[in-house]
Amino acid sequence: MQVAVVWNQDNTGVINRFGQPCPAFLDREQVESVVAALHEGGHETLLCEGDKGLFAALEGFMPPDPQGRPSGIVFNLAWGIQGEGRDAHVSAMLEMAGVPYTGPSPLGHGLALDKVITKRLIRDRGVPTPNFRVMRRGTESTGDLRFPVVVKPRHEIASFGLQLVHEPAQLRQAVEVIVMQYAQDALVEEYIEGREITVALLGNGELEVLPLVEYDFGDREIRHLARGERSAPKICPAQIGSKLGTMLRDISVATFRECQCRDYARVDLRIDRSGQPFILEINNMPGLEMRSPYVLAARTAGYSFSSLINRVLDVAHTRHFGIGIPKAEHASNRDRLLPS
Repeated sequence: MQVAVVWNQDNTGVINRFGQPCPAFLDREQVESVVAALHEGGHETLLCEGDKGLFAALEGFMPPDPQGRPSGIVFNLAWGIQGEGRDAHVSAMLEMAGVPYTGPSPLGHGLALDKVITKRLIRDRGVPTPNFRVMRRGTESTGDLRFPVVVKPRHEIASFGLQLVHEPAQLRQAVEVIVMQYAQDALVEEYIEGREITVALLGNGELEVLPLVEYDFGDREIRHLARGERSAPKICPAQIGSKLGTMLRDISVATFRECQCRDYARVDLRIDRSGQPFILEINNMPGLEMRSPYVLAARTAGYSFSSLINRVLDVAHTRHFGIGIPKAEHASNRDRLLPS
């Protein structure tokens, strides 16, 4: 079948430059790996930009059938270009145009991109998450927060802007850096000393929880992952007792459900020295680069990279149409890439 892989490579496909820009774009090698995996699955693919030209590209590649029904699906890898809620922009465009796609709805993107809303949602569900405050100046009362604390942007993906602050005197500067650099509130939460685990989830109704992955900090004094450090050594499957493992899986599934995730996601947790787990955040469109924790978990579960990508596509197709992709639609075709 026709599968358009949509991503953002640059910020030129807009009418105006206005609003906070996305701090980074996906690596092209990762995106082309996804395209190659879909091609291996027998699909005809188109790689295109998630910008103002998206509608024309999709209409030419996957025109509706005579009854006006979709003739293809989008594998959405777009982070957006600029403005608030930019992660949700492409999914909202696809909703309006009547094009099915992988991953979260605009609502799901909005919930997960706002780390404060995520924490409030899961806390109300009874899922443990570190104590936190939202700050704009850094002089607000810290209440019962215990130092050290982690300071990070409220709305950014991954670990952009993350800072570890050990004493109140440093807090104001850390918050000001976030507000000035990212033009948004700072999330200030207690730092949980302990093990860091990530839980990869696949599916919708009956979720498949892939083998747990642990980051190995070794003898590092600072045991957290700043931006660019996701290449830290990983252990998979993580050596976790059965009772704790069940708890981690249960609260990860609860977080997936509460944050309106779809098809696949990754939940990041900390386990403190007493064995208490805490949800840090959820990535509802996790990285699919070959060395990512999500792909590592899938490989440990027995998926090849190609079978993982095609499985994500299949669960999205089932969600939209009630059935998996018919085998007849796995006809071998040649990829078509839009020029950069």
